[in-house]
Order: sequence, then structure tokens, then C-alpha cells
Amino acid sequence: MTVVHRVLFPKPITSLDEYLKRRGGRGLEAARQMSPEQIVSALGAAGLRGRGGGGFPTARKWQTIIDNAAAGFPATVVVNAAEGEPGTYKDRTIIGADPYVVIEGALIAARAVGANSIAIGMKRTFAAEVQRVQGALAEMIEAGWTEGMAVGVIQGPNEYLYGEETAMLEVIDGRYPFPRIQPPYRRGVTEVWAAADLIDRSSGLSANIELAGPTSEQVAPPALVDNVETLANVVGILARGPEWFRTEGTEQSPGTIVCTVTGSTVRDDVAEVPMGTPLSEVIEVIGGGVQLGQRVKAVLSGVSNPVLTADKIDTPCTYEDMQEAGTGLGAGGFMVFDNTVDMVSVAAGVSRFLAVESCGQCSPCKHDGVAVSDLLGALCRNKAGESDLDKVRRRLTTVTEGARCFLASQQQSVIGSLIEAFPEEFQAHLDRTAPASEPFLVAELVDIDGYEGVIDQRFSTKQPDWTHGEVWSGQVPAEKLDDHRSPQALED
Repeated sequence: MTVVHRVLFPKPITSLDEYLKRRGGRGLEAARQMSPEQIVSALGAAGLRGRGGGGFPTARKWQTIIDNAAAGFPATVVVNAAEGEPGTYKDRTIIGADPYVVIEGALIAARAVGANSIAIGMKRTFAAEVQRVQGALAEMIEAGWTEGMAVGVIQGPNEYLYGEETAMLEVIDGRYPFPRIQPPYRRGVTEVWAAADLIDRSSGLSANIELAGPTSEQVAPPALVDNVETLANVVGILARGPEWFRTEGTEQSPGTIVCTVTGSTVRDDVAEVPMGTPLSEVIEVIGGGVQLGQRVKAVLSGVSNPVLTADKIDTPCTYEDMQEAGTGLGAGGFMVFDNTVDMVSVAAGVSRFLAVESCGQCSPCKHDGVAVSDLLGALCRNKAGESDLDKVRRRLTTVTEGARCFLASQQQSVIGSLIEAFPEEFQAHLDRTAPASEPFLVAELVDIDGYEGVIDQRFSTKQPDWTHGEVWSGQVPAEKLDDHRSPQALED
């Protein structure tokens, strides 16, 4: 396997002039000679799928925005650059290497869906990346690239849910990062309604969206929310054509993917590889394999997909092959665990991350999630009772009730898969024949320093109310709506 450089160059591009010398701008130039239908058709022919985790066909997503256009109200393009999936650092790496290609991709998207504004959603903790984007944007504005388009960077909170597309729209609209019921193609950033009484404002929930009005009455313009890597790929497709894009990858998963490899590996790193590369090769080439004398026990693709066990380590990195293997490709962030790692500790760490980051709008997600986290924490410490694992299983069946986003399903699928894949390790902790351990720290990567991933240690003190108090207040973040604080106050 060879590392490729379609959207992730080995040497950072430091100026717009340098970007132009490397074929930059040709995608937008081509798009200006095309109709929106032709642009979407090109993406469809290329087979580009979203690189944010779900793998949804990009052309279909853009066409949906076009089909749901609100007369007289332009759409908004939102660049989702709020990367926070544990084990993933690819978007920040792309931005650090070439922010120009991301902005160019967003400008192409705006032309296709009839948008007059672009919002680049980033976490305020991404200081270096924010600076890179703002610098590149200033150059492109001065050079006339954004004429007629309002483009800005939104610096939001550090919460995991900020990366959920409807929660990002909430932050851009000045509220907390709490997921909505309505998808972005139904209701985007700007709130424009035919009549004020279409919104039930008695719910007390984020954006008052319990009864957001019948679709036929809605005139709110949609928003196209796309991931950094997705938009970076758009430029090459428009500049070089769908056939060029398909020279890498597979029929169903064409192109390349930027992967992050961390954990029980010789090094932690990020690189771009062709779709279809076996996961074992990705781990070997990017991460240097596991330490000498050890073997891979399991791999997690962030905390969004079921665990992949060692017997499936040669699964090709495509959406279809990973699904057939019982998991998902996700955002290409692979956390590798060798045979020395206690998988009960990993389960406790994953569960705690998801339970803490749940916003609490959906009570089962928060309270069942916290219960699962507490039970697994007791289990890995060898302090669980005989029935506690059964309690975990029961809670996993109810945690998704009424869920408005995918987080509760992550709790159910990832923890359920770990229990199923490693039953002997869970039983050993129940029997107290395994050494007691602490929950594995599962949290956002804040940096890759050299070849060493730096995990957000501050998360170890984060409470389920999103504060860092000594004890949990018992409140959930959604209950803080009435105190009129800004979202930033949740971090203070």
C-alpha cells in the first residue's frame, strides 16, 4: 500500500499564491461554467460519499437541499470542522496542510445549492486551525474569490455534540449544541417562518422545536452541512473529473480516505490511503503496527461503530466491506487495542464518554447512559454485583427511546458489541479473577505531537452536566436553558 496525496499534502501550503501554483482554483473555475444540476451530476458520477462518518452520497445530499429550497430565502453552506470523535484527527490535519481547498469546496457547494453565505464551524479550542482558516479566508476575500458571498468562521464550544450537524446549526444560530428534531434540509441556520404560531414555544427544549410546524407552511431556508474532507474532495472532482476520482478506491467506495491511527501502535499518525486498503495495512503503514511481541485484539472506529475483532482485521476500508464485517468505516479514526488491553476498561471508558457528552434532551439517553457508565466503571474495578451486567444489558435496550440524534445508538451498539465480543473478560471481572482496572480514558485527540497522540486529559474531570465540579449536580445540560447563559459558560 502506498500513501496518496489528493487532499492531504505532505508539506503545508502557506499562501494563496502557492495554492494556485498547485492547481488550486480550477475546481471553482469549472463550477462557474456549470449549472447546479451539472455540478451535482458530476459528484454523482464520481460516487463521492460523505467523509464525516455516515458515508451518505454527497450528490444526493446536495440535491435534497436544492429540492427543499425556500423561495426568496437563500440556503446556507456549513462546513463542519468541529472534529471531536475520539481517535480522529484528520480534519484538523487537512486544515493545517491546506485550508484553501476546504474553502474552495465550500464555495463550489454554495454555487450548487444556491447559498449566499458560508459558515465554517470550528471549536474555539482549535486555536492553530482557526488561525489557518481565518488567514486563508482573508487572502481569498482580498483576491475576490468570495464576491457576493458572506463567509465567516464560527467558534463554538468543545462539546462532542457540536459536531452533530443540527447541533452545529443551533450554535451558529446562537444557542447550545443540542440536536434538533428537524434535519438541515427542513430547517437550516436562519429562522424564517410563515407565522410565529407555527412554533410551539412551550417545550423548553432547544430551539423550541417540539412542534416546529408543518412542512408545507415552512419557509425556512435549508442548510447544507458537509465535512471538511468531503468538501476538499469536491474540488478535485470538479477540476479533474469524476473518472479521475474513480482511479482510486472501489466501485461503491471510490476515492481515498484520510485515516487516523492511534492506540497500541508504534506511532500515532494521520495519512491518506486509497479506499479498499485492508485495515491491517492501514495500521501497519500509518501506525507502524503494534508493539513488538504483541498482537491486535480489537479496533474501534471512534465511538460510533461496533468493535472490529482481530479475526476481521484484514477487512478493506470501504463503507460496504466494513458494514458486512458488522461495523462501520466512520471518520477513518482507528483506535487500536493489543492483547494487553482490558476491554472491560475500554467499554467503561467509551460508555462514560457518551454518557457525559449526552445533552439530556432525551432522558433515556442521559440517565440510562450514566447508569451504564456507572455499572461498567464498577465492573472494571471489580466492585460489581452478580446482576450488574444484566442491568447493563437491560439499560442498553432502553437508552435509545425517543432519541433525536445518534449518540444513544452509539452507546447501544458499541457497548453491546464489546460485551458480545469479549464475554470472558466481562465474566472475569464479575468473578474477580481479572485484575481490577480503571476506565480507559476515551476522549478527543487534542494534538498529535510528533508521533504521539495527545488525549484531552481534562475530560477525566468532566461531569454529566458539562461542568468540571467535584461532583455531578444532578442536572443535565438541557436543564440549564433557563439560566440564560451563553454556550461558552458551560466550559467555564
